[in-house]
Amino acid sequence: MDLTYQSLAMVSSLLSTGDATSVELTEACLNRIDSSEPRINAFVTISSDLAMQQATNADIAWQNWINGKSKQKPSPLNGVPLAIKDVICVSDIVTSAGSTMLKDFVPPYDSTASERLRDAGAIFLGKTNTDEFAMGSSTENSAFGPTHNPWNLERVPGGSSGGSAAAVSAGMTYGALGTDTGGSVRQPAAMCGVVGLKPTYGRVSRSGLIAFGSSLDQIGTLTRTVEDAAILLQTISGPDPKDSTTIQEQPPDYLEMLSSSDNLKGIRVGVENEQIMGSLQPEVENSVKDAIKMLNHLGAEIVPVQLPHTKHALEAYYLIANAEASANLARYDGIRFGQRCTGNNLWETYINTRSKGFGKEVKRRIMLGTYALTAGYYEDYYLNAQKVRTLVQKDFAKAFSEVNIIVGPVTPTTAFKLGEKMEDPLQMYLSDVFTLSGNLAGIPGISLPCGFDQSGLPIGVQLLGPACGEQQLLTVAHIYQQATDWHKHTPGLEH
Repeated sequence: MDLTYQSLAMVSSLLSTGDATSVELTEACLNRIDSSEPRINAFVTISSDLAMQQATNADIAWQNWINGKSKQKPSPLNGVPLAIKDVICVSDIVTSAGSTMLKDFVPPYDSTASERLRDAGAIFLGKTNTDEFAMGSSTENSAFGPTHNPWNLERVPGGSSGGSAAAVSAGMTYGALGTDTGGSVRQPAAMCGVVGLKPTYGRVSRSGLIAFGSSLDQIGTLTRTVEDAAILLQTISGPDPKDSTTIQEQPPDYLEMLSSSDNLKGIRVGVENEQIMGSLQPEVENSVKDAIKMLNHLGAEIVPVQLPHTKHALEAYYLIANAEASANLARYDGIRFGQRCTGNNLWETYINTRSKGFGKEVKRRIMLGTYALTAGYYEDYYLNAQKVRTLVQKDFAKAFSEVNIIVGPVTPTTAFKLGEKMEDPLQMYLSDVFTLSGNLAGIPGISLPCGFDQSGLPIGVQLLGPACGEQQLLTVAHIYQQATDWHKHTPGLEH
């Protein structure tokens, strides 16, 4: 058995029966990283020593339970190797946000999500590559070089959680945390052929997450299966006194309903026809249509829905996100936070620090965001964008009063070539045109593998649910995945 391409749920089961040890799993992942990483560049930091120490402790916990020395069964994540996007703090491991500005930042604390994984006994393999400060759609904006798509090393893995998606796809880890501000979990999941889950805004604490757009950011998961996503989400979600925006109710049992049915009878699936028939790569359009047919075959009723204001979501999103980025990144001035580049006076120090510490895309977004917040332009840009956001939220609320799930594409195309869109920011931004409306509305979404194009690149389909509707979203996605085998394909990098 090739341990590295097993699902998280499978290896958790092997650990619980003693048929595999955490040390074996961790060594298998580290060996895969060692052999594949030079070609892919999925990791910024590899924490081998910490991982092996955690694996040894996890094996002791499993053995104590198996031998009856402990009555408390370890968590399903105990001993399971995972990776964490490099904008999420892990104590005593460099958290750079893919930026020269934070290349030496070693947080003395865990993010809440990392802390919950640590408490569950998960193994930290390292930190994955990301577009700088999570600003990008291709993981080419990293100060540590681009990540390559495991399915074709000349293609991007998507972004900004491209390192996490590529690591899962290439068999380097059994799951990973990413962040989704405008599609940055779902889009790379689609391009790398894995499952990407963006929870409801506030379902997972943002404490310890390096902020990009605070009203949009949400920590999500990248895994091989929907069941694996449910296991990870169960562990990291829930209220947190360190983040006042978290949902105060305890999350439901996400695994409880996954095996309760094998059909979708009674489920109404909404389809926005204009979106499906838009300017999509033909293979993407056909694969998404096939996925809709499969949902119908499984018993779902397909219902047309109208989301009239989502056509304005792209402009509204980039105004709001960049305005929030401008405010959040103001702290990195070399005095309060960030790598300092000195000058002859305070003003020169500020200029040198921000000129040399930030990359081209981050500087572009700071300038756009600052402009949108400037007196005289605030009402024309930022305030109007917030009004559009409200209209998008109302569109989704009305749609979800009529349907349970909305289905559509994740990306207009499959993974594009490295460097292809770097000089055309608008084309790059359009990569997220189908995902960012979910962030504006604060609703959960999931990307599932649903096919391949003629060159063998993965295609994803997106399911969106109402706020706090992760349980039903995961159930529908799981039933679809059980009826298909797209998620079982691997890039074949070991050959």
